[in-house]
Amino acid sequence: MKSEFTLNGKTIKVEAPERMSLLSLLREQLWLTGTKCGCDTGDCGVCSILFDGKLVYSCLVPVSELEGHQIITIEGLQKADGKLSDLQESFLRNGAVQCGYCIPSMILAGEALLLQNPNPTRGEIREGISSVLCRCTGYQQIIDAIEETARKRKAQSKNQAEKDMESA
Repeated sequence: MKSEFTLNGKTIKVEAPERMSLLSLLREQLWLTGTKCGCDTGDCGVCSILFDGKLVYSCLVPVSELEGHQIITIEGLQKADGKLSDLQESFLRNGAVQCGYCIPSMILAGEALLLQNPNPTRGEIREGISSVLCRCTGYQQIIDAIEETARKRKAQSKNQAEKDMESA
């Protein structure tokens, strides 16, 4: 089956069996290995990606459903200059990276949450990442990293708004 969709900001065309999962397509044909395979049944969340801005399990998305959609993987979060995103930097700064297996999906879960709710409470962060299992960190450093990013983005937004008012 042929499919055209946007992957990490670039329109791509692929040919793959229609029942092949997006996870398999990413890892086996497109060589984007940041998306991990944990259970392949939608239970653990380590294969999560952003599908039209929402967090979904890539192991459950068949290639037949990709046409016209926008997919973001961990590889697509970096800045245009190749540097890590603010959320990725915050994960490093807060020690939220242990074995690294769930981290790509945890970061994407945090990004999905911040897109929907730019100023979440710690409880909302816990809920926002609850679909991705982590066996190493105890979640506190991950929550700290997402909370820090939310604070910094809010401050940057406020500073930008003040600059815009000054120039108007």
